[in-house]
Amino acid sequence: MSQLSPVSRFAIGWRLVPATALASAAVLLATGVGIGAYNERYYQAQKLREAEVQAETLAASVSAALAFDDRETAREYVSALRLNPEIETAGVYGLQGALVAGYSRTGEPPPDRASLAAPALRGASLVVTAPVTENGARLGLVRLGTVVDSPGRRIVRYGGIALLMVMALIVVAVLGVAQSLMRRAHRELRARANALSDANEELHVQIAEREKAEAALRHGQRMEALGRLTGGVAHDFNNILMVASSGLDLLERTSDPIRREAIRSGIRQAVERGASLTRQLLTFSRRSALKSEAIDLASQVEGMRVLLEGSMRKDIPVEIDLPPELWPVEADPSELELAILNLAVNARDAMPSGGRLRITAENLPDLHDEHFNGDYVRLAVTDTGAGIDPEQLNLVFEPFFTTKEVGKGTGLGLSQVYGFARSSRGDARIESVVGKGTTVSIYLPRSARTPAARRQETRGTAEGEGRILLVEDDAGVAAMVGEMLRELGYTVTHLASARAAVEALGRGEADYDMVFSDMVMPGGMDGIELSREVGRLYPDLPVLLTTGFSPAATAAEREGRRVLPKPYTIESLSAAIAATIAPRRQR
Repeated sequence: MSQLSPVSRFAIGWRLVPATALASAAVLLATGVGIGAYNERYYQAQKLREAEVQAETLAASVSAALAFDDRETAREYVSALRLNPEIETAGVYGLQGALVAGYSRTGEPPPDRASLAAPALRGASLVVTAPVTENGARLGLVRLGTVVDSPGRRIVRYGGIALLMVMALIVVAVLGVAQSLMRRAHRELRARANALSDANEELHVQIAEREKAEAALRHGQRMEALGRLTGGVAHDFNNILMVASSGLDLLERTSDPIRREAIRSGIRQAVERGASLTRQLLTFSRRSALKSEAIDLASQVEGMRVLLEGSMRKDIPVEIDLPPELWPVEADPSELELAILNLAVNARDAMPSGGRLRITAENLPDLHDEHFNGDYVRLAVTDTGAGIDPEQLNLVFEPFFTTKEVGKGTGLGLSQVYGFARSSRGDARIESVVGKGTTVSIYLPRSARTPAARRQETRGTAEGEGRILLVEDDAGVAAMVGEMLRELGYTVTHLASARAAVEALGRGEADYDMVFSDMVMPGGMDGIELSREVGRLYPDLPVLLTTGFSPAATAAEREGRRVLPKPYTIESLSAAIAATIAPRRQR
């Protein structure tokens, strides 16, 4: 093969120049396009990060405002964003997605509702959302719309890329300049992001300090409420114990039957007051379950007349004016009576110089507002007492709040009324005029059921016979219950734990007619577990459970267990035992 001459080599090289130039231009174009695409993605990523940091900063700023429902503070934080020309719209939304505060630079307001969503590019605007949280709990969200480059600006910004095909060097220069500008923009954006991050960190520090102050305030309020509660409970229970202890002393010192009966009646009333106070405490610890039924309100309240008149002083007459055409209502009768009694006692204390207590009711058909939807009955208890200051009127239904002296009340009376009404799908409301009196209204839903006949407590004790295994860990309670059972004619064997009872039954030491057991006991086995074990091993041996702890009673009743609530009288004990043993004796 012969060698090529220099001319030939030059000609061949010259012919390769266009191809080389074209290839170079293509490479430069591809390189430019790649650089442009990278820079575009990087720029958008920076804009997105800046928008997300701004949204997170706003979310951290308004968390306390949403926690306290402080709309004015939320609007102030949103208005502060007007200083940033890149933010077109901003909105703060509550937990349900409703707009709390917002503004728009473009004239188009932010939407009325929003939800968490991925960042979205809408025309020339980038829309981002961020959750508002506090201590891990979500309070709402914020929504920001920021300016990004329009399509026209993007074409202008990257238009030089098209010139690469004809002006490679110019394109290279343009790309170099663009790269330099982008780097400078990147540095500026990074500096701004760092500044926003520092501001966000400082804001988090301030929020943490505020949370500490709020936690200290809440702790102080809880301690104050606990002090009022313990003072009131101690005062009431001291009075109850005083009546019971002094009554027992007097019973030992007198032999007059009439006087002894009066003393016993006083002791019994003190015990009933203690049971009522315990029910109030269980209600507001959410440990008392309501047992709703259809109630003839007129009959129910009229049946309380003697109790209400006995709770008032002689200078406070009780007027009950309930029309016979009142609808039946759906409620727990025991809690209803407790609510009326609480209102009566509060009214009595508000009338130290005498007055009048009036109880009325009316039907309210087709009642509709934020709490009601349907037919309701309004029961109103009105006094002519001192009234309540308007500044305190919004606080009276709060647990532990009381206008009485320290140690003179638990602050649970009106709270029980409110809790009972709301748990019954109704409401409680109060109206008061200082110097003229107060009216508390309980709204109860109309019942579609027919009320059962009012039950009367059976008096007198039925004599019984048989052997009862008593399982009770409290020695004092066991001793008293054992005496009650013996008084009813039963032979009693006492054991202090459920496991001991199972072991005794297994040894076959006696043929028992019934097991009577407390429910809440130490030792790893409670009353429900004991009744299950007895039912499994001795299906013919009935078990009667007793407790003063409402959730335990509810759990047992769901399994079909018979439960006698504490405290109970000897009459109710006799009836419960007879009902428990009867099926076995009929077999």
